[in-house]
Amino acid sequence: MGVTIHDVARAAGVSVASASRALSGRRKVTPDVAERVARAAAELGYQPNAVAKALRDQTTGTIGMIVPGIGNPFFTTIVEAVEHQLQETGRDLLLCASQYRPDIEARRLETLLARRVDGLIISPCDIEGSVPAVLNAARRVPLVQVDRYIEGGGADWVGVDDDSALAQAVDHVAEGGARLVVFVGSRLMNSSARSRLSGFERAATRAGVATMPPFLGEFTLEWGVEVGRLLLDADTMPDAVICGNDQIAVGLVRALRTGGVRVPEEVSVVGFDDVGHAAMCDPPLTTVRQPVEEMAAEAVRLLGLVRVSDPRPAQRVAIAPRLVVRETSRPVAAGGGK
Repeated sequence: MGVTIHDVARAAGVSVASASRALSGRRKVTPDVAERVARAAAELGYQPNAVAKALRDQTTGTIGMIVPGIGNPFFTTIVEAVEHQLQETGRDLLLCASQYRPDIEARRLETLLARRVDGLIISPCDIEGSVPAVLNAARRVPLVQVDRYIEGGGADWVGVDDDSALAQAVDHVAEGGARLVVFVGSRLMNSSARSRLSGFERAATRAGVATMPPFLGEFTLEWGVEVGRLLLDADTMPDAVICGNDQIAVGLVRALRTGGVRVPEEVSVVGFDDVGHAAMCDPPLTTVRQPVEEMAAEAVRLLGLVRVSDPRPAQRVAIAPRLVVRETSRPVAAGGGK
């Protein structure tokens, strides 16, 4: 049998009530009692009963988080950033992956709610299919969306300013001399895919560059490789390719170089995210850096403000990204570009 509060009280020579007050910190005890109880608890290896504490305080000290998949380096990075922020406040993270399926996402939400999490941070996998389960969860606990969001809002959201990101990417390749640009992204099943494509289209129009029809598949390295091969077989090669994430960009660069196309001399390639392998690929990838630490901090901050059934409108916080220029894009053309 484990060490109990009674054992700690006996070793410290105080009542059970005094030991409980000293350990919980909710009510003051004398410094002498606090020191004796703390010493006894440490010597005995006492661990408080988390279940009893949760019942008493109506809180579990846990936050649930659901991302589409941890195989995507971006989601791994944002999870680590959120966990770091929660550790600062003494809370733990319970992580689930939806596997890019709304039905699995709904089950994961119910699982986390059954564990009585104090709040939820979610990156919905489907802009429309995720709506019922996310709204249901938001009616039961504080909930904040991060990176992706559902159709119609309904809950606070924190993410990157995609319009700014794509404007920086398109302006950069145009200034490097690109006249024909193409976008490679994911099918329009989630908010990131939609907002990045629309951001690209608006940026290309403003920059005055011609565009090819976009290639829309998956946010994966394999899709980047496939598109690279399609471009090698096409009649026209673009001057620059803007990608919806770094995985696509890395696969695309690999395929183009294998096919004999020089990057960036013949084709510039720009990614999106600036996850770990972006700087390590050959050549190092020019990409838009998502401010992951800022996004995580803001998501956790907002989570502390959300109240269930609060009539206030959902907040949207778009954080500015930054273009990181490396070696897959051409430098600014002589005379300033466009």
